[in-house]
Amino acid sequence: MAIPLLICDDSNMARKQVARSLPEGWDVDITFAGNGMEALDAIRAGKGEMVFLDLTMPEMDGYGVLDIVKKEDLNCVIIVISGDIQPEAIDRVKTLGALEFIKKPIDKQKLSSVLETFGLL
Repeated sequence: MAIPLLICDDSNMARKQVARSLPEGWDVDITFAGNGMEALDAIRAGKGEMVFLDLTMPEMDGYGVLDIVKKEDLNCVIIVISGDIQPEAIDRVKTLGALEFIKKPIDKQKLSSVLETFGLL
């Protein structure tokens, strides 16, 4: 059965790049979101058991999504994909419950490695 995968980024180009970087043959059903509010709606609707989340977005940023996911105890695994690679940002997202942090632009090998490390492939 396909894993419901949500890719949330305000940039359409970035969403497509993440989708193209997914491991070959990985059985996922992809949903896209352009901001944090759309992401939360998708997660609550069961379309984001696995979430690739950007941090800097309009309406609600990635930190807000992580905070609400944690407060509402929503069932999803979140990997942050962001250009904000400051150590404070990385520490903050992990404290808020993100499984891992991957730097933008996404590297296909790094993504596969992270997914394998956490047994998600």
